[in-house]
Amino acid sequence: MKTIKIGADFSETPVGRFPSDGPFSGERFREEFLKPALNENNKVIVIIDDAEGYGSSFLNEAFGGLVQKRYFTVADLKKKLEIVCVDKNYQIYHDLIWKHINEARPE
Repeated sequence: MKTIKIGADFSETPVGRFPSDGPFSGERFREEFLKPALNENNKVIVIIDDAEGYGSSFLNEAFGGLVQKRYFTVADLKKKLEIVCVDKNYQIYHDLIWKHINEARPE
């Protein structure tokens, strides 16, 4: 099992879809943190309430991109990925992550 705290392990200010949007983009998080963790572990817990907030483009690229790029299926992610937020103000991001995953279509 692997735990990733986005704010502590990646950035307190994750933003953008692509690296051209800045150093803390959704693509970079997916490729350098999330995908390797999912490949190497049966369970990955991502703690989301230690960052300042999230844009939809970051969440879509980071999480929906796992399905879009054919790295994992939605069923795989439902088994392997747990999104955690203690602060109920972050529940909207939790729900948005799963919306992006569930609505993603492989390229």
